[in-house]
Amino acid sequence: MRKFLQLCLPLAAACLMLAACGEKSAPPPAFTNTDVTGLDYAKDFALKDFNGKQRTLSDFKGKAVVVFFGYTHCPDVCPTTMADLAGAMKQLGPLADKVQVLFITVDPERDTPQLMAQYVPAFDPHFLGLIGTLAETEKVTKDFRVFYQKVPGKELGNYTIDHTAGIYVYDTQGRIRLFARSGQGTDALVHDLKILLGA
Repeated sequence: MRKFLQLCLPLAAACLMLAACGEKSAPPPAFTNTDVTGLDYAKDFALKDFNGKQRTLSDFKGKAVVVFFGYTHCPDVCPTTMADLAGAMKQLGPLADKVQVLFITVDPERDTPQLMAQYVPAFDPHFLGLIGTLAETEKVTKDFRVFYQKVPGKELGNYTIDHTAGIYVYDTQGRIRLFARSGQGTDALVHDLKILLGA
């Protein structure tokens, strides 16, 4: 009987191990927004913030980075999106300290550092505005596949800008992970940022 048990016990343990191996692990949480992990674009930027400091993506390593392209004279999409981003930071609570929101202007002719310093932090004091020369703006929008085009107004020198209204999200290692459409509120973005932050 003892020999029988000695033979059976290892066999039973092996069966249990095999059964455990066969169990499917829970799938990772799914993003609500478009997962662009691994796509070869939006790799980096080199632009000055409204304080005159040169910024690149590596400056924010360790944080999730949220990038939105717009301009301060935008009548609708930009202030709405910025307000949504500010609302998302409030919903995140203490986790918001691990997120950096960047507003990149597509209107460097009018968006001076002084104007950006007033406009961007008005939504949240931790938000940063980035400004490039015309050539730098053209390069970064091309890298991010952002469309923008001036639309002349009724008065001379007055114009609006049609532009891509989307949000780019990087993980804490500086890898592009998500593209989020503007105008969908805060919940989807908060959900996805929590995944990226491991919360």
